[in-house]
Order: sequence, then structure tokens, then C-alpha cells
Amino acid sequence: MTDEAIRVRRVSAREAAQCIEALADVLIDCVAGGASVSFMWPLPRDKAVAFWQKVAEGVEEGERALLVAQDADGRIAGTVQLVLAQPDNQPHRADVAKMLVHRRARRRGVAHRLMAAADDVARDEGKTVLVLDTVTGGDAERVYERAGWQRVGNVPDYALMPDGSFCGTTFYFKHL
Repeated sequence: MTDEAIRVRRVSAREAAQCIEALADVLIDCVAGGASVSFMWPLPRDKAVAFWQKVAEGVEEGERALLVAQDADGRIAGTVQLVLAQPDNQPHRADVAKMLVHRRARRRGVAHRLMAAADDVARDEGKTVLVLDTVTGGDAERVYERAGWQRVGNVPDYALMPDGSFCGTTFYFKHL
């Protein structure tokens, strides 16, 4: 079920810098909720802010596209990135990174809308192949598979969950 009050959009470098605190809130909430997204729990706020500052710099440099989902009150409910900067022999490819949805906004179609918008931005940027990885057996797998992503394979014990336990990672790709 989707929430029509959710608006998804690509943000500019200036807007990315202005959203850092709100994006840090989403990241901290997701890690607190057990999401394996490169961070351990507890996640200090300064570390979350520093991460988003780097992302904003990447947006400024044209290396990344940052999309946000905002609720009717303008609060950031979710986010996803496209890593546009790739090696010389892969100009047609982008990586999807840090698809995050705040727990207060889950089960409302936010992830689906973020991923559809990421596809559109990728097309606008001339990308024809997208890749991503996610926790094996996690809720995100259903989102990606419903959106037409193809499973490549799993790597056991690839990363750690925020609590320190091992988790496998599943790799996906999508042709646009």
C-alpha cells in the first residue's frame, strides 16, 4: 500500500548539505532497527553526520545522485543513492547504495518509490546496468525482486549486523 503523501525527489548538492542532520536521523534509526548498512550499533551521531557529509561532497562532485522520500510534513522518510562514478570501462553502470527507510515510514511503499525513482535517475544519467547488494533473507530482497532485480548469488558471512553477528549478502543486477 502506497502513501500518496510521500514525495520522492533527487536533491541538489546544496540541498544534500542542508539535509545532513535529517539523513543522519534516518541512518541512525535504520541501524538501531538492525539494518546491516555498513555501521555498527550504537552508531554515534557524529559518525552518521560525517558519513552524510561525504555523500553530500560526492553529490557536489557529480559522483553520486542522492534521492530522498519526504512525508507530508517535509520530514525525510527514506533515501537511496546512485554511485555514478565508475571505472573507465564501466561508464554505463551505477551502484545502488544505502536504500534506507525510517521505521516510522515502512510498509507504505516508500522503498518501492525510491527504487523506481532511482531507475529514472539512472536512465537520465545514461546508465543501463545497475547493481546492489543486500542482507541475505532480509525484507529488502522482496522489494528488489518485485522491482525486477535479478539475483546473482549469495556470499555467506560477508558482513556484520549492527549487533556484531555475521550475515550473508545477496548481489543483484538490473538492466534498464
